[in-house]
Amino acid sequence: MLEPSIDQLQTHIKSKYTLATLAARRGRQIQDEKILQIEKPNSVKPVGIALEEINAGLLTYISTEYKERRQ
Repeated sequence: MLEPSIDQLQTHIKSKYTLATLAARRGRQIQDEKILQIEKPNSVKPVGIALEEINAGLLTYISTEYKERRQ
């Protein structure tokens, strides 16, 4: 079972595609730099840690698409 759940994560980021892209990019950054924004992550894998950061509200994104920025 995925923890945090996809339903919890989608309260922070609506698009599943954006969520996956953001988690993958942050996971690579965690793997390279070993700098975490969360103190005691439950996951040992970088993408899992990135998902925990998103769920904690520590990781967001800025949309480049005009429609999404207007909302």
